[in-house]
Amino acid sequence: MKIDWKAKLTSRKFWAAVVGFITALLIAFGVSDMQIEQIVAVVMASATLIAYIIGEGLVDTERLKNKEDK
Repeated sequence: MKIDWKAKLTSRKFWAAVVGFITALLIAFGVSDMQIEQIVAVVMASATLIAYIIGEGLVDTERLKNKEDK
């Protein structure tokens, strides 16, 4: 089974799962609440940027395909 990484990386459910996993690990290792908040903020900001870049790339690809078809 091949993983569709484009779909995964643009999925809000995927990023929520990643943040949940990271948060649980940080709590288990005794990281302070302030540090956890900062790390989660960085992960979510990164996720937003990654999803935007991939999403725009997909839109651009479709736009080029439609131009070529005409």
